[in-house]
Amino acid sequence: MADYKQQYQLWLEKAVDESVRESLLKMQDNDENMQDAFYKDIEFGTAGMRGIMEAGTNRINVYTLFRATTGVALYMKRYNMTSCAITYDSRNNSRMFSQVVSATLASHGIKVYFTRECMPTPYLSFMVRNYHTDMGINITASHNASPYNGYKVYDSEGCQLTDDAANELTAVIEGVDPFQSPIPRFADYENGLIVYSDEEMEERYKQSVIAQGLNSAEGIKAVYSPLNGAGYRVVPEVLKRVGLDGLTVVPEQAYPDGNFPTCPYPNPEKKEALTLALNLANSHVADVVFANDPDCDRLGVAVYDGEKYVILTGNEVGVLLCDYILTSMKQQGKLPQNPVVVKTIVTTLMIDALCSKRGAQVIDVLTGFKYIGNTIKKLEDKGEENRFVFGFEESCGYLKGSYVRDKDGVVAAMLLCQCVAYYKKQGKTLVQRLQELREELGNFVQQTVSYTFSGVEGAQRKEQLFVQLRKMPLESVGNGKVVACCDFLTQTQYDLPKSNVLRYNSDDGSQLILRPSGTEPLIKCYISVRGTDSEVSEKLAAIKKQLDDIFGE
Repeated sequence: MADYKQQYQLWLEKAVDESVRESLLKMQDNDENMQDAFYKDIEFGTAGMRGIMEAGTNRINVYTLFRATTGVALYMKRYNMTSCAITYDSRNNSRMFSQVVSATLASHGIKVYFTRECMPTPYLSFMVRNYHTDMGINITASHNASPYNGYKVYDSEGCQLTDDAANELTAVIEGVDPFQSPIPRFADYENGLIVYSDEEMEERYKQSVIAQGLNSAEGIKAVYSPLNGAGYRVVPEVLKRVGLDGLTVVPEQAYPDGNFPTCPYPNPEKKEALTLALNLANSHVADVVFANDPDCDRLGVAVYDGEKYVILTGNEVGVLLCDYILTSMKQQGKLPQNPVVVKTIVTTLMIDALCSKRGAQVIDVLTGFKYIGNTIKKLEDKGEENRFVFGFEESCGYLKGSYVRDKDGVVAAMLLCQCVAYYKKQGKTLVQRLQELREELGNFVQQTVSYTFSGVEGAQRKEQLFVQLRKMPLESVGNGKVVACCDFLTQTQYDLPKSNVLRYNSDDGSQLILRPSGTEPLIKCYISVRGTDSEVSEKLAAIKKQLDDIFGE
């Protein structure tokens, strides 16, 4: 790629979009910003493209989206594909960006099914599967801060692209000049090649979600926040239809707002995302508090234990839902023979212990929900789709059923409320149920620690650290001696594709998994320990110190 200053000058000469030109002029005296914006092309990661909305080849803007979508159109033509579903989240510019994407595809003769408003990410997967389109595109940056936006691409199964398909698409995109032709106008194709998704399709989606229910959600009080995102309308409607009358929505976060004024980092994995909801819950004495991220594919949860609200981790919610699903399906005679639960390799080992007791098979996949979706497809190909009962990842993503092939914050919210109601009738809170499971299965504790590596130098250091770790693998995990090490880039396990992931298991039962984030400038470290509370604290402290020594400044 050309020098970043040459790229900047090229854009200054050729970009005609007013917002991009304004952004270019702002960075002309900020060399550091200019370098980061232009030193490379924005990349596809585990969830497509994601970046800051700004001028630049390494940014999200109308030109990088036009370039990517032109690549998608050429890729589709290569395989005689003719249709695509498109939606978007509540972020600033998401609708405008999605219109650019839609018009670009339409200019290549591709039919587009487009939503009239922002919709949950799982609805995109549902549209692909039910309009029978060849591909799908979602404009979203999930839980990132407001300056970010992104671009997710789906295949004809409604699943995010496999690594091979993403690599092929990337190669096509690399051959596209973002200034090769004027960006097409949405209005020129609206109600022609671009048609709107109708209310009937949305109703079918809601019915598919409700069909996954196992009990009524009657008899509980709940506080919900869509975090100014795409779940604002669909989630309350579904919950009302499954019997939840006692739902209160956080008023400041009840409607779409891409500035996220009350929650700058709308990630349901973070306790800050639940702050306003918890404040409201205290005055309502709610049984459960929950929030979706802005594209409504994840769910953050806090539950009342009789005295206070306890924020649950994604792993804890996953264990509770998995246990509830397996137990309820068995009680109702709905549990298939040889049921399958699918989880990512960084997700709690407590699931393995639970499924062993409940008679379910666990399938491990790489990080990224697309691998869970692909596993459902493999079961379907063998005529065993009904065996899939639950899929989840520790980062608050859950799915029951095969009506979509991505995590679904709508079905997760519904199942959570039904689970709370189920145990409330037995006089239990979810905190009490979780303690029962720990007594039955063992005290498993997981923590995720992330280290940030920003800018050009950060990206280089992140890469160098993994090179060094491969040359000199860890000999210990905290105070435990490493007894097994797996490099998913060179070793094949579980029939998984290669991935830049390192896993260490120690003789004291601890596990450490290291991987660079595909969408953020982070190295993520997934710690799993087991033991008494004091043993857990000691193990966690030792491992965190070790990680600080390796990845800290």
